[in-house]
This record gives sequence, C-alpha cells and structure tokens, in this order.
Amino acid sequence: MIVAYTAADVRTAEEPLLAAGVPLMDRAAFALAGVVVRELRARRGRVAGSRVVVLAGAGNNGGDALHAGALLARRGVAVLAVATAERLHETGLAALRSAGCSVVSVADGGPGARVWPGDAIAEAFTADVVLDGVLGIGARAGHSAVRGPGAEVLALLGELVADERAGGRGDGPCVVAVDVPSGVGVDDGDVPRPGGSNGSGSAPAGEPGAVLAADVTVTFGAPKPALLVPPACASAGRVEAVDLGLDLSGARPAVARLEPRDAAALWPVPPRAAHKYTRGVVGVVAGTPAYPGAAVLTVSAAVHAGVGMVRYLGSPGVTAAVVSHRPEVVAGDGRVQAWVLGPGVDPTDSAQAERVHGALAGVLAQELPAVVDAGALTLLPERLAPWVVLTPHAGELATLLSARGEDVDRAQVEAEPLRWARRARELTRATVLLKGATTLVVGPDDAVYAQADAPAWLATAGAGDVLAGLLGALLAGRAQDLAGEPSLVAALAACASLVHGRAAHVANPGGPVAALAVAEALPRTVAQLLAS
Repeated sequence: MIVAYTAADVRTAEEPLLAAGVPLMDRAAFALAGVVVRELRARRGRVAGSRVVVLAGAGNNGGDALHAGALLARRGVAVLAVATAERLHETGLAALRSAGCSVVSVADGGPGARVWPGDAIAEAFTADVVLDGVLGIGARAGHSAVRGPGAEVLALLGELVADERAGGRGDGPCVVAVDVPSGVGVDDGDVPRPGGSNGSGSAPAGEPGAVLAADVTVTFGAPKPALLVPPACASAGRVEAVDLGLDLSGARPAVARLEPRDAAALWPVPPRAAHKYTRGVVGVVAGTPAYPGAAVLTVSAAVHAGVGMVRYLGSPGVTAAVVSHRPEVVAGDGRVQAWVLGPGVDPTDSAQAERVHGALAGVLAQELPAVVDAGALTLLPERLAPWVVLTPHAGELATLLSARGEDVDRAQVEAEPLRWARRARELTRATVLLKGATTLVVGPDDAVYAQADAPAWLATAGAGDVLAGLLGALLAGRAQDLAGEPSLVAALAACASLVHGRAAHVANPGGPVAALAVAEALPRTVAQLLAS
C-alpha cells in the first residue's frame, strides 16, 4: 500500500531528526541526484557532458535542488541554476557555486545575473533535465500557487514541454519535480488558478497557478497527498519516494493507494466447505426497457467476480434478456447479503424506481451493504449510512450535491474532487466512490483512497455498470466482516476500483476495450492477483 501524509505531519516527523543533527537535506539531495543520473543515462546515454537546469525557489525544496545540482556538477554535468526568488537557500547556493556552476535570476535582486524569463525558458527547454525546486510543502494552505516571474517560467516552459510530448518528438527536457510539482495543493491535490480560485486549465504566464508537469517526482520522507489525488497527481509523473528515516507511526495517513497484494488480501476467497449462500448473494436492481444492457453488464460482472448467487429484479422483458445472457442469475426477490441499485435505471420508470426504494429501505433497516449508481443516485433518502457506497461520476456528484443545497457544477467537482467527495460523504453519511481517471473513495473517519489503475480505454459506455456489479459482489462476499468494521467498506470500494482497472488491461493490453470484455476478464484478473 502506498500511504501519503500531510505536509504538517511530515514536517513534525522531521523535527526530532533535524534537532539531532541528522543531515536530511544531504540525504534528499543525494537521492535526487541519483534519480537524475538514472534519467540521464536512460534518455541520453551519458552523464558527463549533459546539461541540467535547476529552477530554485527560496525554500528547502530549492535547497535540495541546489545541493543535487552541485553533486551532478562534480560528475561532469553542466548545471545552471535559475533563481525564481530574491534569496535562495544559503548552503545550497554555496555548494552549487563551489562546484563551479552558474547562477542567474529571473527575480529582481536575486543572486546571479538578471535574465528575462524567456531566456531562462530557452535554457531550460534545451537542457537534458530540469529540476523543479521552485516551491514545496512549506507553502501555507491556500497559498500554494507560484507567483511572479517563477510562474511565467513554469507556465511557458510547461506549454513547450507539453507540445513536444503531444507531438511525440521527445526533444524536450525530462522534468524532475523536487518533493512535489511546484504550485500544487500539497494536502488536497488542487491546482490553483488565477485570482486564488481553483479549477482545471492553465494559468496565464506570470499569474499564480502555473504548474509544470513532471516526468518524475522525487518525494522525501513519505508521499504527499497531491501525488495521489487529482487533479494534481496528473502533474506528478512517476513517483519515487526516498526514505529519510522519519517516524510517522503516530500520524494518521491522509490518503492511501491499494496495490495488488492489498487487493489479494481483501478478496473473499471461499474456504473448502463453502456453498453459494456462504459466498454471498447479491441483489441487483438495474436496467429498464430503454437500457437493458446495463442490467446484463451489472449481473455479468457480479457473476464473473465470483459471488455465490445473483438475484435480479426488473421488468419481464429485461429479466428475460438478463437470464438469456446469464443463466446463472435467479430472477425474483429473496434473501441477499448486498445490493446493487441503479445502473441503467430511469428514475421515471415507476416500477423500477419503486424496487430501488424498497431495496434501500431494507439496506438501512437491516444494515446491508449496497452500491448505489446512476439512476438510483436521484432516488436517495436524505441520510444514508457508511455501508452504502455511492458511485457517481463528476456530473452525477454535482447533481447530488446541488439537490442538497450546494452551489456546485461538474467543472468545480473536477477541479476539487476530494473536497466535493468529502462534502458528499458529510451530507449523506454514505461512503463515496467518485469515478474518474483517478478514482477517489471517501469513507468513515475521513478515510481516503485514490486508485489510478485503469487505462484511458476504460472510459467507455457500460464500464460503470461493470464496476457496480463487481463492487456488489465484493461487498456480498465480505458482508459478515462489514458489521463490525464499517471502515472496511471504503477499502473494498478501492479494491473494486483496482480490480476493475486491471481487468481492463487484461481484457486487451494496450488497446480499446469494451465493458463486457472487462467483465469477462474478471476471473483471470482475480486469479492473477491471488496467485501473485
């Protein structure tokens, strides 16, 4: 499991080591230089003779980058430091200069010769590696955006690098972020926009809000939430965590990301004496005559995920379609351990809406776990419970929140997904799984998971129905465990997201994938997880 901690917790854990004279910056700089050396060898085939530009701010991240630059210079790398602040870290600057490196400044009164941002951008763009040490985790909450000439350098350099990557030419520099990409919201994953507001999109040059997307982020002590949480995580690239010996045992993780071994440990593996009822029975209310495919996809995923039995409730025509595609499914009501409600349900279909209402009443009265998706999200009572998992995408979450008095639209949810997922959890008391390129799960006690396991090909019709069925099967299989451990619901929701994403890779590695193919890949995916 990858675990991220807040900036405050990391700084608190650093204090006793710094007081004891432990050279944390030297350790960080050594590790940072090592990553740059590997990147130079991989991309350019050499270290000596390569060019590195260090973008350095006034804080400790700038100090880390300057010390790393000095180490690289001693290995024959031509290093140029570009100061984005009037003052730089003193010992880092001294080390860099003693190694014979040049220093220029885009800030008035900064060390070295004054250069225009455009000149610094040209130097950086033609370098082999750019170290982004402009701003780190010391920025105060709400003041994380880079401002002034540094923002102009990051914004315009970012545009040039992005154009190179989009064109597939690969001529631009490798960008290595120091601890976090400069300007991201370290604890919430936001990307600030001009004027202090948040949202997607880039900021005009020189205005606060510029973030230079990294190819690699080298983070120290422990990952920070921004490296796992969208939208900031999209700028982190590959994350390499450097162990500095911090004691974080007393700190509460801010965000977690499950890895395959975690999913294997969570998966309900039947004992030898199991039968279909002990393995879990999931009830499904999905599909209407207008959307029968949603029902087929949902039950197919539940069956392929290994649940003991699937019961389906719907209109006669949709029921016939479900049973013809999946003869294992039992049509009609009966005892279940978990419900999946809403995929393909038109809320104006009174019969199916009534089935959703009836199932939800049983879920709350009997404390049964449930997945509530799509059409059922508009049929909710005011308050739910942690064992209910809501699975909206950004637009559906905005609609759910607006119905509860929040002034928010889809773009705002996409700009601040963690904030709004937490708000939905607060208003409904349910566990919230917000679907996206990085899926967020917010559960009891502010447990947060961030999963980024799926290929972009999974953004296809019906994928959400498969996820709902998969999660319903998982909840049914672990239903007995949930009664005494409500926080397990969030972990299982994250587990379902991981398996869903990996199944898309298994279904067709590297290429387009259809929702039904993802469902059919679930048995192989689960078997691979358990075997590993």
